[in-house]
Amino acid sequence: MNSNRTVQKPRLGLVGIWCAAAIGALAPLALAPPPPGAHAQVPANAAAQMKMVILGYNELGMHCMNQDFSELCILPPFNTMRATIVDRSGSDPRIVSAGVTVRYSIPGNTHSYDKTNFWDYAQALFGKPFPRDVGLGGTSLSGPMTLNAAGQWEATGVPLTPITDAGKLDPYQKARLVVTQNGVTVGKAQPVIPVSWEISCNLCHTSPGISVAANILRSHDRRHGTSLETQKPVLCAKCHADPALGAAGTAGVPSMSAAMHTAHAPRMTALNLKVACYACHPGIRTQCQRDVHFSKGIDCLSCHGGMLQVGASTRTPWVDEPHCGDCHHVPGHEYEQAGKLFKLSQGHHGVFCTACHSSPHAVAPAVTSADTVQPMNTQGKPGTINLCAVCHKSTPDDPFDHVFSTGD
Repeated sequence: MNSNRTVQKPRLGLVGIWCAAAIGALAPLALAPPPPGAHAQVPANAAAQMKMVILGYNELGMHCMNQDFSELCILPPFNTMRATIVDRSGSDPRIVSAGVTVRYSIPGNTHSYDKTNFWDYAQALFGKPFPRDVGLGGTSLSGPMTLNAAGQWEATGVPLTPITDAGKLDPYQKARLVVTQNGVTVGKAQPVIPVSWEISCNLCHTSPGISVAANILRSHDRRHGTSLETQKPVLCAKCHADPALGAAGTAGVPSMSAAMHTAHAPRMTALNLKVACYACHPGIRTQCQRDVHFSKGIDCLSCHGGMLQVGASTRTPWVDEPHCGDCHHVPGHEYEQAGKLFKLSQGHHGVFCTACHSSPHAVAPAVTSADTVQPMNTQGKPGTINLCAVCHKSTPDDPFDHVFSTGD
């Protein structure tokens, strides 16, 4: 591949500092709750009035990625879309795991190859080349979803960037999910498929005459006796274990999470940011925490603790996470299943928690307008999917149960 190819992308700095023009477009949207008793019935034109209701959700509330891969890679383009399908045509609803075709696409975003140089450096970083617009999971920007081991329909590793085909910067694009049976469309949905490259390394890592990435690698070499600057492009997870990439790392070397959080923890005060996490996680403009907790003044530290806690060597990144049951204690309610994270847990008759509540950091009602589209189409109001009529033809006599059960 030609690494000198001109990539059509905005000039955003090393790993994605956003242009100021995007700020207004990304301002959170305050949502007023519906009045009591409103939306008692699902609208006649709602997606739930089709034979099947499909509820889509992302594995994460936000996926972040590098924009430029010529010198280092923290995270590649890798977005995972999931869905739960319920057949509501019979006397009782049932979860669908076979007999249908499920396809995904991202309207307005059909190619990524000319928006990032990932494909120029994929072989050097990951040991093998990838066809244009095909990601590490073997998926492209449209295609079929398959059933994963947990029983969710999934498209793994979609190589989406935050730049649309029209050149617009949009971290909250909407996917289009379509369910067909015998060639007939029986369900559809528009969940958010979030991605951002607002990893603001340039807030600290700047040196005259060299790139931000070179500054990072040079600093690492000076502090740890490595020679990374002469080995570009560098995959951080080659040495620092990162469960997000399935990377085991090098024995005796701290995990990516431990290294990043513990090294940067004492340096955040100088930035004087309202949310220090946004110095690295998307971000000052993206504001990836946009959920009901955000609306109630509950921030990153409230659930995850401080950076030293997140970076503790005793913690397994992406596995040891906060649990809903740590704070929520409604009598008779179960939260995550034992030994499972929220994003993999099931509740009401086997329905995945994220199907009704949405993804971590986007738990309904989210404050971003894009996140309200699916619930509005499904039940005629924003917020948690909580109307019985979404899945049931008639309201059951039994009270709603917030527990995992595969029975009737």
